[in-house]
Amino acid sequence: MTTPTAPRLGTALARLLVLAAALLGALLAGAAPASAHAALTGSDPQDGAVVATAPKEVGLTFSEQVAMSADSIRVLDPSGRRADTGEIIDLCSGAVVKYGVALRAGLPDGTYTVAWQTVSADSHPIAGAFTFSIGAPSATSVALPEQAAGGGVVGALYGIARYLSYAGFAVLVGGGAFVLLCWPRGAGVRPVQQTVVRGWLTLTGATLVMLLLRGPYTGSGKLADVFDLAGLQAVLQTKTGAALTSRLLLLGAAALFVAVLFGAYARRTDPKERKDLAFGLGLGGTVVAAGIAGTWALAEHASTGIQPGIAMPVDILHLLAVATWLGGLTTLLVALYRAPSVERAAVERFSRVAFVSVAVLVATGIYQSWRQVGSWSALTGTRYGQLLLVKIGLMAVLVGIAWISRRWTQRLAERTPALPESEVEPESESDPEGAEKDLEGEGLADEGLEDQDSGDDRPGDAGADGEDAPEEIAPERAAQLARQRAAVATARRKKARDADPERTGLRRSVLTEAAVAVVLLAVTTVLTSTEPGRTEEEAARTGGTTAGSTAVPDRPVDFRLPFDTGGVDGEGVVRLSLDPGRTGANALHLFVERPNGKPLDVPEIKVNLTLEEKGVGPLPVAPDRIQTGHWSAGGVQLPLPGEWRIQVTVRTSEIDQTTIEKNVKIG
Repeated sequence: MTTPTAPRLGTALARLLVLAAALLGALLAGAAPASAHAALTGSDPQDGAVVATAPKEVGLTFSEQVAMSADSIRVLDPSGRRADTGEIIDLCSGAVVKYGVALRAGLPDGTYTVAWQTVSADSHPIAGAFTFSIGAPSATSVALPEQAAGGGVVGALYGIARYLSYAGFAVLVGGGAFVLLCWPRGAGVRPVQQTVVRGWLTLTGATLVMLLLRGPYTGSGKLADVFDLAGLQAVLQTKTGAALTSRLLLLGAAALFVAVLFGAYARRTDPKERKDLAFGLGLGGTVVAAGIAGTWALAEHASTGIQPGIAMPVDILHLLAVATWLGGLTTLLVALYRAPSVERAAVERFSRVAFVSVAVLVATGIYQSWRQVGSWSALTGTRYGQLLLVKIGLMAVLVGIAWISRRWTQRLAERTPALPESEVEPESESDPEGAEKDLEGEGLADEGLEDQDSGDDRPGDAGADGEDAPEEIAPERAAQLARQRAAVATARRKKARDADPERTGLRRSVLTEAAVAVVLLAVTTVLTSTEPGRTEEEAARTGGTTAGSTAVPDRPVDFRLPFDTGGVDGEGVVRLSLDPGRTGANALHLFVERPNGKPLDVPEIKVNLTLEEKGVGPLPVAPDRIQTGHWSAGGVQLPLPGEWRIQVTVRTSEIDQTTIEKNVKIG
């Protein structure tokens, strides 16, 4: 009979691992600081507006509810001093989320900077700044921090902790489910125990780190503020702080579950008692796992936006399915490498469990995608949609590799007889006595070692009365012999394991699945901290249709428009000046800047002017490049007064461009 051979997966596996690592690096390197579900949809005065008299207050409108503090909105005069009273005003009305801050009386003319920072309802910090002018624009000495909200060292550490928390949750829940549903004997296998316990430790440690970093992450951004007890107390009063605290309490219950699973359950030999205990562990473990998953659902994207009552239970199901699949996959990988006697039946049972998990993932993922994206344009034209496409692609790859693993499972030869469930498989590296027993069962315990048990190792050959004395071996020598026997046992097991081509193929395919799963989890982590495509498009539409700035007669129109083309060096701000800002000929100046305020050189910039109420336009304007980041056009004709829409198209590469617009009133 011809023995089937394992395919040559070494080269393909290495390539896939390199690709996975490269993709993970690209995602992390290209990931912008966390933008969130909430977005600024309007302001009063608007960005770049020139008003004739000082307003009484500055108002900001958001797409969803935000958490405001006393210092969330700051208005700075041209010299950088506070121009507001520091009193936050709640201007919310119905579905409109609007907050403001009162301004001091007697403010002089000039350009004022509004800097704001808050936390959206889905737990992510958001911040921004814009300017408006009283009377006429002026120079300003205000220097805003370059670090975005949720960025810097604190943001990076918080992001790592988020990733580790997802990974720990998957291993904890998936490992426990794998033991109860697929391989009950695994409860007594030390590598499996260590894997699940490490998942619990990782999730607990990551949750504590997130709780300590939460204050500086949403506030100052300074790592030293981790030790600010007042800040920690404020965090505990927020929705996210309550969720993290609840997670820690539930992890205490999870520790009890792990202790019973690997203690009382692993030692049970009576089938009925074992079955009853498994039912109780399964029921209690499901409740605890759902509760831990709920701490994400209650504090992040699922709790805001449309249909939160449906979205939160769907999100919990999604997280449980991910954990059951990927965590079980991790435990199976450990079992295949560290416990070679894992039965074929256990692998087949996990294959069925993984199939159900994938089905749940697809169903819940379709709903979540519709809820967060909402349109085909948002799927391809927003960062959230693009990340979602990457995630879908990785899921397809993962399902394909899982299909290969399933084929290896069907071909797996049962060459190693299954051990009874009551027998605990010893770990040879840490249980030399168990290894010695294995060798004795094969008649190999003393093979190659008999010569080492004779000679000087014996204290004497005869007693005082001439009779043979009992053999004695020094403790150090006994330990040495035990280690040698354990090494022999390990080598024999590895040789037997590697001689099984089906098992080798299965190990390699499962390892490849795990590598892709690592990248998939990283994409998911970035996705949960990215502004949903539906919100981004809605904010863009609102920003484009909101009434523009009202120009003071015979005063220049000056405003700023942020843009993002999606490519390299694709983010920045266009500062536009139209002088004198009235009918007739005007001088147009455009300054293209990076987010840090430095000039950005772009290949092309175009302007269109439209007066829709009179049916005029679009009138194209092709400004000339003066120097890096500065474009200008003279004699720009505005024939009629009214509300003109100014559209600016910025191209940052051969294929990356975007169009931004603003409405301005020309007198």
